[in-house]
Amino acid sequence: MDKKNALRAGAVAAGTTLMMLLMSSPALAAVADDGDDPAPRLSVMETLGLFVVAPIALFAVIAGLVMVLDKSKKV
Repeated sequence: MDKKNALRAGAVAAGTTLMMLLMSSPALAAVADDGDDPAPRLSVMETLGLFVVAPIALFAVIAGLVMVLDKSKKV
């Protein structure tokens, strides 16, 4: 790929990324709408449990099941 094509591809990628960022900005997100029903806030420990511990535990369970139920021959 020559420099001209690489520069063009970079410009297109940067322009697309910039447009997506500008288009996805929250418009009046601080104003509550009709029908909004926010859930109660999570504590720090609940947040860490939900977004850190639970995925790691789920990964460990799946990996353990794969290793235990593996039927391939041991060499």
